[in-house]
Amino acid sequence: MQKIRIGVVGLGDISHVYLTNLQKYSDYVTIDACASRSLEKAQYKADQYGIPHAYASAEQLIREADVDLILNLTTPDMHYPLNKLALECGKHVYTEKPLAFTYAQGKELLELAASKQLRIGCAPDTFLGARLQTCRDLLDAGTIGEVIGASAFVIYHGGETFHPNPAFFYHEGAGPLMDIGPYYMTALLSLLGPVQSCCAMSKRTFDQRPITSEPRRGEIIDVEVDTYTTGLMQFASGAIGTAIFSFDVWDSNLPRIEIYGTKGTLCLPDIDPLDGPNIFGGDILLRTEENYRWYQQPRDWFDVKKDWIHVPVTRPFASTSHAENSRGIGLVDIALAIAEDRPERASGAMALHSLEVMEKMLSGAKTRQFGIMETTFERPAPLPDDFPVR
Repeated sequence: MQKIRIGVVGLGDISHVYLTNLQKYSDYVTIDACASRSLEKAQYKADQYGIPHAYASAEQLIREADVDLILNLTTPDMHYPLNKLALECGKHVYTEKPLAFTYAQGKELLELAASKQLRIGCAPDTFLGARLQTCRDLLDAGTIGEVIGASAFVIYHGGETFHPNPAFFYHEGAGPLMDIGPYYMTALLSLLGPVQSCCAMSKRTFDQRPITSEPRRGEIIDVEVDTYTTGLMQFASGAIGTAIFSFDVWDSNLPRIEIYGTKGTLCLPDIDPLDGPNIFGGDILLRTEENYRWYQQPRDWFDVKKDWIHVPVTRPFASTSHAENSRGIGLVDIALAIAEDRPERASGAMALHSLEVMEKMLSGAKTRQFGIMETTFERPAPLPDDFPVR
């Protein structure tokens, strides 16, 4: 196949894992150019990773570099303008989440891509990881029967407790729903398909948040967004989803995601709220009618919980690390999709649908009304057995 030439814009901390992983797929993609806010930083990264060309700005790279696809790793506020510029310049796009700041912007990007017959893909691609792909296998095999519902929980006490520069968590366009929520929404959408309607209730618990992490301990953050949102989703399949997205909770024993079927339950049981579907691997618990013994042999609740089956996770891309993981396989899949003339899995259509659901949750929380989805998407196919693993 013809290699896809990539230009990377944005060279912050997240770029390391992308650049490292994509270089493992040099038979499918090549990184030909990179850009940062200064030529000095871009050249440093170019030298570090053996990238032929460095540019002093994202705009210059997009306009001038001889590449096929732009990998956009810039800050969220720059996703829409740079994605739009790349498409206008005839280049495919793969962008970190979110696709854009607003649903209207995202819709414009997809329409532009379609008009130019270009691909636009969007992170997160963690749904292609071992845990969620194993869940997909179990659902497709009918292990828990017909899916009737699902739940997701993003519950912890905010980035000011651990992040070195956490103010962005509380600025417009972020908050628990828009910043961490895309991982959970993408997981649910990849497993259950599109949402038909949604509603929510939301609140801003604290107007200001003291930073307790270093090096800015003691500084005060002004909160611009709601920090506790409870959402309800009606999926087109008929399943009902519930979710809590909160930066206001000190601790919780809730799982990250559960999926409920007519014959059983799947549970993603993480203690650490940052180890949900925003990593590629992790445990899966299964309870089916065959191993549900509460009514047969009553016992202490905590003993009953031990009867869950630990599902072997044998799919590839099983890292549970935030620093070293498989980010970028969604982009590799786009390169393969172009060569095979098929839909990409980490698609702009799914990202736009996710953005619409989240935006309508927030607006519905203010109006106390249900939001009816305008968009839909085709649930991405599972990763095939012959997908290249590096």
